Amino acid sequence: MSLTELGILYGAVLLGCLVGGVYIGVAMGLAGVAGITALFGTALWPSLADVVWNNATSFSLIAIPLFILMGELILQGGIANRFYAGLAPWFRKVPGGLAQTNIAGCAVFSAVCGSSVATVLTIGSIAMKEMRQRGYKDSLTLGTLAAGGGLGILIPPSIPMIVYASITNVSIIQLFMAGIVPGILLAILFSIFVGIRAKLDPSLVPVYEEDGGLERGNLLRDALPVMLLVGSVILSMYAGIVTPTEAAALGALLAGVISWFYGGLTAASIRASLSNAAISSAVIMFITICAQILQYGLVVTGFGKQIAEIVVAMNIGPLVFFCILLLIYLVVGMFMDGLSVMLVTVPLVYAPMMAMGFDGIWLGILLIFVIELSAITPPVGLNLFALQSISPETPLARIAWSSAPYCAIVLGFAFLCYAFPQIVLWLPQTMR
Repeated sequence: MSLTELGILYGAVLLGCLVGGVYIGVAMGLAGVAGITALFGTALWPSLADVVWNNATSFSLIAIPLFILMGELILQGGIANRFYAGLAPWFRKVPGGLAQTNIAGCAVFSAVCGSSVATVLTIGSIAMKEMRQRGYKDSLTLGTLAAGGGLGILIPPSIPMIVYASITNVSIIQLFMAGIVPGILLAILFSIFVGIRAKLDPSLVPVYEEDGGLERGNLLRDALPVMLLVGSVILSMYAGIVTPTEAAALGALLAGVISWFYGGLTAASIRASLSNAAISSAVIMFITICAQILQYGLVVTGFGKQIAEIVVAMNIGPLVFFCILLLIYLVVGMFMDGLSVMLVTVPLVYAPMMAMGFDGIWLGILLIFVIELSAITPPVGLNLFALQSISPETPLARIAWSSAPYCAIVLGFAFLCYAFPQIVLWLPQTMR
């Protein structure tokens, strides 16, 4: 079977399934099986059992349910109100006030809970009410919440990073470390933009902030424990004390201790945390295993290798190829959630990117940028829908328009990381 015929087969199965409403994981698995069967019949079917078993029992992937459990214990323990109240007083004198709290709070809280949507729902349900009560304009509030929620997937622990590492076999710890500097810098850029916007248009923020209904928090008591949780997980991995999976277990334990300390660790919260973690983990693991079946099909049929050879033979410069790839991801990300985009495309683009001299760790962070963009771009921006669920009276178009400047910032930062790859690679290289 020729390369063209294989491409048509893979594309027809994937697109046909997705258009027909078939679950993305099933679509990827069927595409992989179709390619293998077309070339080898049923001879390689027994190998699919090995693919499933090896991924289902992968020590690295065990980190996913543990990190999800860590986030659920924090969410179900009712820590969000305390955490937000503890941060808010420290940003009241900064241009933008509580809008700056949204950026910082979402970045830290999203890193803990591992879900940008859960962060938007949790922090947004607190911030929307308080900021409206104080006189903040929704155009400022909505954008900071939508964009801030996506920062957590850059700052470890990050589930998309674990999934990417499982597909490409790059180091999870180095990938985690690579996301720290870009995540912090991107949060700073968001904050600078909010400050400049508040200075240029004072009507966006109140002239004087009253205490309102938000209980004045204490940084040491309410916000510091959550920040220490993130810090302990990151530093323990950087120091080589624990593996990512062990760090996930440590994080889940510390999250339980923090929830207990605040009185939120009840029988009901434990049941809800375990139930939600099991459901979320099952979904992610199913998609990941099916993506591995697709990758196995691309490898044994030689499709991925041939694509890489064609790309190299076209003699396209790295910058042009980077721009084309980014454009493709921007379009695809508008119609698929970020994790699905990564799982579908990584088996196809990884080999060509490596053949052109790109770094696998750097590529992983680039894909995280794309996932972050897909979360705040219509029509399938999950963070936008999460915000609309909090504020049903606000049109989705208005939420998307409020998030547009942050999309431009993320896109510009991706080009900055292309021009200066050490922004991404410096920390993991020092760790080596």
